[in-house]
Amino acid sequence: MKIVVLDAKTLGDSDLGVLERFGEVVIYPTTSPDQTLNRIEDADIVVTNKVVIDKELMQKAKNLGLICVAATGMNNIDLQAAKELGIEVKNVAGYSTTSVVQHTFAMAFYLIEQLRYYDDFAKSGRWSESGLFTCIDRPFFEIAGKRWGVIGLGTIGKEVARVARSFGAEVVYYSTSGLNSSCDYERVGLEELLRSSHIISIHAPLNDRTRNLIGQKELGMMKERGVLLNLGRGGIVDEEALAKAIDEKGIYAGLDVTEHEPLPKNSPLLQVKNKERLLITPHIAWTSEEARAKLVEGIVKNIEEFLTTS
Repeated sequence: MKIVVLDAKTLGDSDLGVLERFGEVVIYPTTSPDQTLNRIEDADIVVTNKVVIDKELMQKAKNLGLICVAATGMNNIDLQAAKELGIEVKNVAGYSTTSVVQHTFAMAFYLIEQLRYYDDFAKSGRWSESGLFTCIDRPFFEIAGKRWGVIGLGTIGKEVARVARSFGAEVVYYSTSGLNSSCDYERVGLEELLRSSHIISIHAPLNDRTRNLIGQKELGMMKERGVLLNLGRGGIVDEEALAKAIDEKGIYAGLDVTEHEPLPKNSPLLQVKNKERLLITPHIAWTSEEARAKLVEGIVKNIEEFLTTS
């Protein structure tokens, strides 16, 4: 059994040695499109996070029986082709929920409490020179009593809603699929959520219903000083419109995902003038040490199940 890991660098320092009990393991830190075929053509099992595996590659990888996606989303795999060719595709669901929820609130607190400004105020020496024991140059509000709107009430969205409520927020949600519902929170239309929420967090997948869901019109509906957090997928928010809204409307935004990753140097997000209103993290919400350990455990379990049933 030959197992090939195509983009191990995306898993950080996770221990992939546990895969060796299944056979020969070949690990590549990263794999470019022109390297993929050469690396998988004699593999029995391929582990990939973001490397694309299309029909042509599957047809040429004659030994391939299982593709393990080191993530929840499987949009980098041609699932229909895999089915036609009898290749199993297994992902790992639910491993990152706690990590993503924690990062959601870390971003919210950073923006709401103006932490970038106050950290710089203290470290720059301005506090030392102020003559005051405190500084209230940048007022911040409490989450308690505010409305928190959740876009996408899946597993992560529900947990964000639960934690937001524990801080005293009133929670409403918009279901992007129309399928998810909860009697615990009020379901509203997108326009009402945007107009009435002080904080909005996105936890939805990218598909035909959500692509560019939040554009210039929708951003214009948000409250002044409103906070928008995107921890779903980058293509859900129009980034050019968002950059303008941050500078012109005064909203705050926290992004853990962008339309193109890594973020291009010519991105309009990097041209924002009011930089303290924008927080960008490089798609790390899912990457806590515990989440990555659960992910590897899930990959091992998927291989075990495949070997048991094949």
